[in-house]
Amino acid sequence: MNTFKIGNIEIKLPIIQGGMGVGVSLSGLAAAVANEGGIGVISCAGLGLIYKGHGNFIQSSIWGLKEELRLAREKTKGIVGVNIMVALSNFADMVRTSIAEKADMIFSGAGLPLDLPSFLIPDSKTKLVPIVSSARAAKIICEKWNMNYNYLPDAIVVEGPKAGGHLGFKKEQIFDESYSLEHIIPEVLKIAESYNGIKNIPVIAAGGISNGEDIYHFIKGGVSAVQLGSLFVTTNECDASETFKQTYINAKKTDLQIINSPVGMPGRAIRSEFLNRVTAGLEVPKSCPVHCIKTCNYTKSPYCIMAALFNAALGNMEKGYAFAGSNAYLAQKISSVKEIIDILKKEYNAAEKKYCKNIP
Repeated sequence: MNTFKIGNIEIKLPIIQGGMGVGVSLSGLAAAVANEGGIGVISCAGLGLIYKGHGNFIQSSIWGLKEELRLAREKTKGIVGVNIMVALSNFADMVRTSIAEKADMIFSGAGLPLDLPSFLIPDSKTKLVPIVSSARAAKIICEKWNMNYNYLPDAIVVEGPKAGGHLGFKKEQIFDESYSLEHIIPEVLKIAESYNGIKNIPVIAAGGISNGEDIYHFIKGGVSAVQLGSLFVTTNECDASETFKQTYINAKKTDLQIINSPVGMPGRAIRSEFLNRVTAGLEVPKSCPVHCIKTCNYTKSPYCIMAALFNAALGNMEKGYAFAGSNAYLAQKISSVKEIIDILKKEYNAAEKKYCKNIP
C-alpha cells in the first residue's frame, strides 16, 4: 500500500479509522491505528457523558476531548484526528478545542461543515476534512470555503450508503446502485481535480469496505486512501465494551437494518430488542438534560440517541444498540489492530498480483 499526503502530513498507511461514537473510538483505538501508520480518529460525540462531572455537558465534553487527545499522545507519535458531527450542539466548542489542542485533523460530517475554516487560528496545524455523500455536497463545500475563507479542504472523505451509523442518503437511495460508492467516487474525484492548480485534495473512500481487495479496488479507481470503521470494532484496542464487540460477532447479515435516527438521518444498525421497543414506541424520552443534537426535539424523538449509544458502548445492550456497516456480520473473533492491518496488507498484495497477472 502506498503512502499519501494530506497537506504536508505524510501518512504511511492509506487507512483512516472511522470516528465511532459514543465511546467506541477514543484514544485506545485511535492510538493503535496511528501506531500502524494509519490515521487514528477520536469521536467527540458523547464525551460529556463519558467524562461527566467536569461541569455541565459542554464543559465536560471539552475536558474529555483534551483528555482523550492527551492519552492518545501518550500512546503514539502517529497521526490522530477528531471526528466532529455538524449535528452536535457543541460542534463549535469541539472544533475550537481540537484546533487549540493541535489535533492533526478534523473529520466532519452528519451535515455540511460550511463554516469549519472560520475556526482556524494563526499558525493552526490542524487539517480540515469534510465527510460527504455526494459530488454536489463536495462542490458546495469547496465553493463556499474557497469564496468565504480562501481555503479548500485538505482532503475529502466520500461515505457511501453501506456505511454504519448515520447515512447522508434518503432511505430509498440506500439500496439504489446509482448511489453506490463506486458511482459517487468518480464524480467527487472530478470536483477535487478541478482544483488541482490551487491545491491537491486527496479523496478517501468510505462505507462497507471490509477487506484488502476492496481497498485495492478503490485505490486503483483513483482514491488516495480508505476509511474503515466496523473492522476495527472487534479489536482488543477498541474502546467499547467486550459485550458491544460481541454484538458484531454474533450478528447475521439479516440483523443489519436501516433505522430512523433522532438526528434526522437514516442509520444502519444491528437489530436488537431495544430497537424493537423503539419501533413499538416504548423508549420515548421523558426529558433532555443536555440537548446534544441540534436537530433533536425530545418531545418528538422516539428515543435519546446519545444515551442509547452510550449504554451500548458500556455493554448495556438492553438500553442501547450498535451502529454497524453493511459487512459488520463478517466479524468472527476479537483480534488486535495490528492483526487486522496485517491481513488487509496481505489481501491487498494478493489483489494487486491477481490484477497484474491478468493484464495482457
